[in-house]
Amino acid sequence: MTKPLLFTPLEIRSVTLKNRVVVAPMHQYSADRGQTTDWHLMNAGRYAAGGAGLVMMESTKVARNGCGTVGDTALWDDSFIPGFARCATFIKQQGAVAAIQLGHSGRKARLSRPWEGGKPLKGDEPEVYDWDGWELVAPSAIAHDDNSPVPRALSHNEVRDMVGKWGEAAERADKAGFDILEIHGAHGYLIHQFLSPVANQRTDMYGGNEMNRMRFAVEVAEHVRSIWPAEKPLFMRLSCEDDAGWGPEESVRLSRLLREKGVDVIDCSSGGTLKYSPMDGERSKKYGYQVPYAEKIRKEAGIKTMAVGHIVHADQAEAILVEGRADLVALARELMYNPNWAMDAAQKLGADPDFLMVPPPMRYWLARRAKSGFEGKPSTWVKGLES
Repeated sequence: MTKPLLFTPLEIRSVTLKNRVVVAPMHQYSADRGQTTDWHLMNAGRYAAGGAGLVMMESTKVARNGCGTVGDTALWDDSFIPGFARCATFIKQQGAVAAIQLGHSGRKARLSRPWEGGKPLKGDEPEVYDWDGWELVAPSAIAHDDNSPVPRALSHNEVRDMVGKWGEAAERADKAGFDILEIHGAHGYLIHQFLSPVANQRTDMYGGNEMNRMRFAVEVAEHVRSIWPAEKPLFMRLSCEDDAGWGPEESVRLSRLLREKGVDVIDCSSGGTLKYSPMDGERSKKYGYQVPYAEKIRKEAGIKTMAVGHIVHADQAEAILVEGRADLVALARELMYNPNWAMDAAQKLGADPDFLMVPPPMRYWLARRAKSGFEGKPSTWVKGLES
């Protein structure tokens, strides 16, 4: 039997992923003043133990004013390195590659946690610290929506300094032991705000025409690539369609520039500029609703892509790869539902009958049950979309 492509190793620069299953970065809002906690170790560790080839930790902020809400993780200071090193080490001990996403929330900041309403904070909440340092900044003095405060527009020199913040955080991520880094340029956060003709109404070299609006994203990628070790892959997440003037064609043109600057993979997501989320729309109710973006960029920009968005079943993920629509598949909510999704998918596709892809404490008992003649099936056993 031919090994499924989903469980065929992939080499990017000097890093080899044991399979194409990626744990997408998922905000946990559980940090203690930027520091990782036991929750982060457990959360990342369970996905690594569950068989995923790449575990990417959540969007970690490159500056204090980049935090979206209380509980964001941080890498704007060396004091944050040990906590992340603990997580990266554990991820790798389970046989997965450890990755981290670096971001800045821009005007989508100073908010309560989503499950607390996601509303603007006042500054007197118990968990808030360094309120003055947590200033709301953006490309232009334009609020995210009618219920949000107006941010201060970054000066030209501040924009250049912000590029440097990504480089400093990348250096710390390397010291923490991460082998892949992703720049967060999506979901209406700072880099995406520069790309957007709605959020960016600057008149200097960082605003106006499309090339100027792409300048910040390209400079961040170029600077990070100059600092991030040459042997380690660099990803960038884009909102390939934001329903507000930035779409697939623009994303293809930007991806070509990013490829030239040393970006290896485009992580293809959508939305974030407008008040509503793509998760609220009709198209997001479908399986793999963002896969077409990964397919288009892969074919037209000549760069590897990662597909994400309601990828739920093993055969669905395998088809995306076999059909050449993406090089990697990333899951988030479905992994929350089943942290052992990669192991489960390998069983359903016949890729790992001896459970070799999971750690020995799981491998021994599961393989023993499989070989015992047990007549039943695991509780997750649904073959896929057609069953």
